[in-house]
Amino acid sequence: MIRAIAIDDEPPALRIIERFAANVPSLTLERSFTRPGEALEYLHSHPIDLLFLDIQMPSISGLHFYKNLPGEPMVIFTTGYSEYAVEGFNLQAVDYLLKPFTKERFEQAVAKAMSALEYKRQQAAGGQQYISIRADYSVHRVLLGDILYIEGLDDYLKIHLDNAKPIVARMTMKAMVESLPEASFMRVHRSYIIPLARITMVRNKIIYIGEAQIPIGGSYEEAFLKAL
Repeated sequence: MIRAIAIDDEPPALRIIERFAANVPSLTLERSFTRPGEALEYLHSHPIDLLFLDIQMPSISGLHFYKNLPGEPMVIFTTGYSEYAVEGFNLQAVDYLLKPFTKERFEQAVAKAMSALEYKRQQAAGGQQYISIRADYSVHRVLLGDILYIEGLDDYLKIHLDNAKPIVARMTMKAMVESLPEASFMRVHRSYIIPLARITMVRNKIIYIGEAQIPIGGSYEEAFLKAL
């Protein structure tokens, strides 16, 4: 369960978030605020997991507000101005919702937050941080957080990494699935395994991870949608 609050100087915008949030079982929207000062006071005594935060507010920029928050809650920025997107992602925002956004787009953002929260909780519990892969007559220690996705190529697997060359290893998909933490990775196609926290968007049975487009196999679709 994700505990969240929402901050927006426009009450109609808050009502939309409240209505959408009420239909997401994994999300509890504890409070909504039109005044950032009141929200800040609440946060000092009520730790949360996620913040829905408007950027363009008259009293303070949402970006500035987030930079000075106690703790490290995840944030989903909401705004009607696309020019703030880059700075929002520079602050490691979970997502950026451009108003007016749909219920489906809202749920996609919450799904990303859930995946990120599960990964953080696993790390805090001392969960597995890497896997060892034999390739090119060597053993590679691959950090789980560096994996973008894993692609099956006949008798080989191609492990696509963030800011590094892919590793090609002779290994079966079944063996790879068994070596990865079930809460963070999922097989979504006979030829693809993905880390749930890396998903940027899902549309028309296609998973987007950065610029990569990964199809959802028919026999994996139901389990994948339940995971989201």
